[in-house]
Amino acid sequence: MSSRTARAETLRDRCDKIRAEEEQLREGGGKAGQERQHKLGRLVARERIARLLDRDAKFFEIGLWAAHKMYEQWGRVPAAGAVAGIGNVANVPCMIVANDATVKAGAFFPQTVKKLIRAQRIAFENNLPLIYLVDSAGVFLPMQDEIFPDEDDFGRIFRNNSVISAAGIPQFAAIMGNCVAGGAYLPVLCDKILMTEGSGLYLAGPSLVKAAIGQIVDEEELGGAKMHSEISGTVDFYEKNDEACLEKLRSLVALLPEDNEKCAIPGSKDAAKPGDAIYDLISLDGHKNYDARDLLATIIDADSLDEYKADYGKTLVTAYARIGGRAVGIVASQRLQVRTKTEGIQMGGVIYSDSADKAARFVMDCNQAGLPILFFQDVTGFMVGKAAEQSGIIRSGAKLVNAVSNSIVPKITIVVGGSFGAGNYALCGKAYDPRFILAWPNARYAVMGAAQASDTVFSILARAKERGDKKAAPGELEELRAKVKASYEEQTDIRYGAARGWIDAIIQPHETRDVLVNLLRYVGRPPAKGRFHTGVIQV
Repeated sequence: MSSRTARAETLRDRCDKIRAEEEQLREGGGKAGQERQHKLGRLVARERIARLLDRDAKFFEIGLWAAHKMYEQWGRVPAAGAVAGIGNVANVPCMIVANDATVKAGAFFPQTVKKLIRAQRIAFENNLPLIYLVDSAGVFLPMQDEIFPDEDDFGRIFRNNSVISAAGIPQFAAIMGNCVAGGAYLPVLCDKILMTEGSGLYLAGPSLVKAAIGQIVDEEELGGAKMHSEISGTVDFYEKNDEACLEKLRSLVALLPEDNEKCAIPGSKDAAKPGDAIYDLISLDGHKNYDARDLLATIIDADSLDEYKADYGKTLVTAYARIGGRAVGIVASQRLQVRTKTEGIQMGGVIYSDSADKAARFVMDCNQAGLPILFFQDVTGFMVGKAAEQSGIIRSGAKLVNAVSNSIVPKITIVVGGSFGAGNYALCGKAYDPRFILAWPNARYAVMGAAQASDTVFSILARAKERGDKKAAPGELEELRAKVKASYEEQTDIRYGAARGWIDAIIQPHETRDVLVNLLRYVGRPPAKGRFHTGVIQV
């Protein structure tokens, strides 16, 4: 087919492509790695999670795109060699983290650490019990300088174990393979430790022990399950195999008290429009204008929208609504061009002074009422120019950033289109502590758009050339502009951000309502009751 007649990619096409790529990511190390794990008599990470979860329980996965295309000099590292997400175990919603031993023997890369720390934070903020399915060779040594020393590196995991335990949030660790070196602290800092026959738990393996002190010892004697259950006393439950271990875990989680009344999903109406309507509403390139209320109609309960200051600050829609029966506040980018009494025409997707003032006041009101806030981002940034500056755009923007920064109610952010510049900050980007941050496959993430960035860099370099003695060669600056634009376009692709942990998950647009119903259940859990004590430690 010629380029003239080739059909342009649509939002639905991109969603299908993302879904297919995610299926590949879920394969982990592939068939060879899975067969190797099975030969050892062990299940792979996703099989373990499937057996642990309740029958037909949904699993909300986070960080699936972690490390995507980031460590290609070392080969593929799908999902950063770990699986993390939330699902019901014995009817208790739990955060589950499982090392994927089919990927580099489950070794920790920088993004593996970042992913695990993010999972711990989500569990802490939402009072979710944590279950670690441990099967890891430890730190990936060629990159130890990026994994080991800093405040948000490997050691932070164990600090978090201790703080989470002190807050009274249950943590379970099941050692189902290797658990070596510094990683051995993770299970030992948990409340309960399970270990399967044939697994190993030690600070230093046999070869390192021999090199360090000249002692010759086999793996079982040094750190096997029998040794730890019978001699060191480190392990609480010795299990024959993966299946028995997972069954024991389920029985232990079932002992936890659970506030079923607060976690139950109230009765609700369906959304006014089907989720598939989104694909006719929004374009892949983001150029198509749409009414934010039409988008919300596919997500919120029918007839539940009560818009706040509907006729003021129109480039942001602020409203109270219900999703799955749960009351929420909503701040959404409006992509329609609007007309105001004082400003005249305002461009969709841009935050003006009046919309910033309105949203700041709304965020404050939601905090007074204790309502969780959902932010729907499709924003190009704040308005610029003489009129905007004279209207106090900096003051109004600072007011909104301040309100979002100090908001104490749960916040969930969904990037449904662009997320550029300070608009990302004002509408609760990653730096503003959303409990969850999600994106659609068409989402774009950067300080500014590719066209604006390439033009800005072009202008700066062109002026620099004019001031210097050396004249630019014909086409040199244009070539540089094209390179900058191509680089920006690669970096704005949401998969680039997902690989680096800037979002928790890429979700299919038509599944947004179902995802939010579950996430609102998690953020509505009673908070952990922290108190000063050391938590559970080995004695």
